Amino acid sequence: MLALATLVAAPRAAVAQTDYYNTDRGRPFHIEDAYPVERRAFELQAAPLRLERGAGGVYHWSVEPELAYGILPRTQIEVGVPLSYVDAAGTRTYGMGGIDVSMLHNLNVETSIPALAVGARALLPVGKFAPGQTFFTFTGIATRTFTWMRFHVNGGYTVGESSSAGDASELSRWSAGIAMDRTFPLRSLLVGAEVVAQQVLGGGDNPAYVAGTGFRYQRSPRWAIDAGIGKRLTGDDRAWYVTFGSAYAFGFPWHP
Repeated sequence: MLALATLVAAPRAAVAQTDYYNTDRGRPFHIEDAYPVERRAFELQAAPLRLERGAGGVYHWSVEPELAYGILPRTQIEVGVPLSYVDAAGTRTYGMGGIDVSMLHNLNVETSIPALAVGARALLPVGKFAPGQTFFTFTGIATRTFTWMRFHVNGGYTVGESSSAGDASELSRWSAGIAMDRTFPLRSLLVGAEVVAQQVLGGGDNPAYVAGTGFRYQRSPRWAIDAGIGKRLTGDDRAWYVTFGSAYAFGFPWHP
């Protein structure tokens, strides 16, 4: 896949150079901004790695290669394949966590009101760690930019039976959170932090609170990297996690 991206890459440096500014879901924050990839541009998320250490010393490694495409103005589609490896008391298991298909549409350019976006996601029941049915998640996003800081608010709701969630630990009945970030354009760097409340499917009625921080850095005109760290602040399993990811932006030569 990466070789294909390299072969078809075209001179789209103006688009790719601002990739550090676009905070995608999970890279490195749960909270994302209201902007999709540019129309007719691709973004290959080649190595989004996450390590979580839970109660009892359980280590959960996950990686989700994803490919996003700007299919229409202010609209992207994305396909990902979550893969998991769990080490619990010497027992090691691994497998797919489903097939993740999503869409993000930006409703307006930010002016005197925030930029708004809506998203939809389907997690398909494919693989050992996948849920027992297809889950649909619907998300609303707002981004407000000031000279000194950007703020993002996300809210989401998932449709599906809690008993079918299985090992898909990232699924929440509902989630809401706020993130703030500061950009340093001359260094192609973004740093930020977030707080998220979520009710995990099958995890009881009390919401869990998660806090995290991280950065994104433009390593080259087409290549951005990110890393983050966070922790669950409430509940019986107050796990901590670290993330690392990279993304490569490209376009086809016949598109201007």
